[in-house]
Amino acid sequence: CFGDCSFCPLTFHQGRIVTARSHESLVEEAEAMVADPEFKGYISDVGGPTANFRAPACAKQLKAGACTDRRCLGTEPCRALRADHRDYVGLLRELRKLPGVKKVFIRSGIRFDYVLADPDPNQTFLRELVEHHVSGQLRVAPEHVSDQVLAAMGKPPREVYDRFCAAFDDLNREAGKKQFVVHYLMSSHPGSNLREAVELAEYVRDMGFHTEQETDF
Repeated sequence: CFGDCSFCPLTFHQGRIVTARSHESLVEEAEAMVADPEFKGYISDVGGPTANFRAPACAKQLKAGACTDRRCLGTEPCRALRADHRDYVGLLRELRKLPGVKKVFIRSGIRFDYVLADPDPNQTFLRELVEHHVSGQLRVAPEHVSDQVLAAMGKPPREVYDRFCAAFDDLNREAGKKQFVVHYLMSSHPGSNLREAVELAEYVRDMGFHTEQETDF
C-alpha cells in the first residue's frame, strides 16, 4: 500500500509497491464462487488493503523502488503520482456482468484523496462506486479532523475529505440513492492534545453519530 500512513503497519508488512492480481485470476475465482450451490449472488469485496490501488504509484517505483524521502500521497499527492482508476473500473465491470452475480461490493477502505486526484472529468470510478458497489454504507478512513493531527498521520487536510463527502452525496442524489459514509476516526494519535480531541468530539457530535466502537492510538 503506498498510502504510507504513519500509524499503519501495511507499509512495513507488505511494502509500498502494489502488485495486483490479474483480471483473469479474479474472474476465474468469481466463476468458481458462482458455481458453488450456496452462492447467493453477492461478492462481498473486491480490492486490496486499500481497495482502489491497482498499480504502482508511479513509473519510477518499477525502476528504482519506493522513494525514501517522500510519501506518494501524504498531506498532498506527489507530483509523480499516477492516479488512474480505469483498470479497477474495468475489472469491476467484468465481474458485474458475470451470469449469476447480482452485486459486487467494495468493503475495503478506499483512499478518498486518491479518488479526488484522478483527473477523469466524469468521475467514472466514484459514479460507478455509488451506482453499483456500495451496500448502503461506504467505509472511509479520514482518521481525524484536525489538520495538525492529520499532518502527523500522513493524511490530507480535512478540506479534502469534506470535498470527497460532498461529491459522494451529490452523486447519490443524482442516482436517487440513500447511501452514507461511515467514518473511521482515531483518538490520541501523536500530535493530538486536548484542543484536537475536543475538535474531533465536536465533529462526531455535529454529524449526529453515536459511536459503537472506538480506535484509540
